[in-house]
Amino acid sequence: MNTPQLETHRLILRKFTEGDIGALYEILRDREVNTFLPWFPTERMEDAAAFFRERFAASYQKPQAYSYAVCLRRDNIPIGYVTLQMDDSYEMGYGLRKEFWHQGITTEAVRAVTEQAGRDHIPYLTATHDVNNPRSGAVMQAVGMQYQYSYEELVQPKGELVTFRLYQKNLDGAEGRVFRRYWDRSDVHFIESF
Repeated sequence: MNTPQLETHRLILRKFTEGDIGALYEILRDREVNTFLPWFPTERMEDAAAFFRERFAASYQKPQAYSYAVCLRRDNIPIGYVTLQMDDSYEMGYGLRKEFWHQGITTEAVRAVTEQAGRDHIPYLTATHDVNNPRSGAVMQAVGMQYQYSYEELVQPKGELVTFRLYQKNLDGAEGRVFRRYWDRSDVHFIESF
């Protein structure tokens, strides 16, 4: 299945199209929105177009992809995104324009993608957040993900050393499974107690 359209009470989650590049630019250009993401804010519309081609359009060519534009039902214009990497990490990522923060929109969108992944027999999902961005972790917790461990990673292209927390949800009921790649490749890893 390749990015099936999803609908929730407030949202439409669908594929990005070339017609959405202006809306994508609005998401990617905001410095505050992109503070904790692994790329710099987009400076030009051409950069947003390249991002669309490399990150979204390319994923739609694969047999299975989860690369969603998050749109309000009232106008179907993208205000954010939810993605799921289709490698052994099954790592979710998300972003939302700041004027829509603190309304539960990201949680609603991530929950819908999580449920679809379960219907499509994805065995588990992971997600990570910078320890300095606990609101992102709150989204992970709200959709039933469990904290597993923390690790340090040098994030490129920003060149910043970041401590991440990894969360996981086993959709197939396999209790005790932990995705360990980030733990294994990091010299600094630990389990926090909350």
